[in-house]
Amino acid sequence: MSDEQMPSVEAKFGGSPAITFPQSGPVDGLRCSEVVEGDGPVVRKGDTVTVNYHGVVWGKKTPFDSSFDRHQPATFPIGVGQLIQGWDDTIVGHNVGSRLLLSVPPEYGYGSRGVPQAGIGGTDTLVFVVDIISTTSR
Repeated sequence: MSDEQMPSVEAKFGGSPAITFPQSGPVDGLRCSEVVEGDGPVVRKGDTVTVNYHGVVWGKKTPFDSSFDRHQPATFPIGVGQLIQGWDDTIVGHNVGSRLLLSVPPEYGYGSRGVPQAGIGGTDTLVFVVDIISTTSR
């Protein structure tokens, strides 16, 4: 499967992202495209990462959550089960300074229950743009 079936996002690290969706429906499985390759340290399992992120339901324009919109990056441990599996499985191994585009199906996101209060249904594929700002080893 090629990246043409993934949404597109401008390759400008740090800028609030605009996501353009293809005409086709969501791609199958968990997918990660590196839109910008950073040249900083590699994120390792168990590190504490600081990121900016923008999350939308596949095909929607309005984000259900966006640290870009809040103008406040988020910091958390990665790869240790404190986030959705889609993040733990894709962010580890990328460099600081990278912009990632993630397609996260329900089984790697919030499962069949979704998060109704955030407008996320149990069958929704989620799309995230994640800018990796920093990483710190434990």
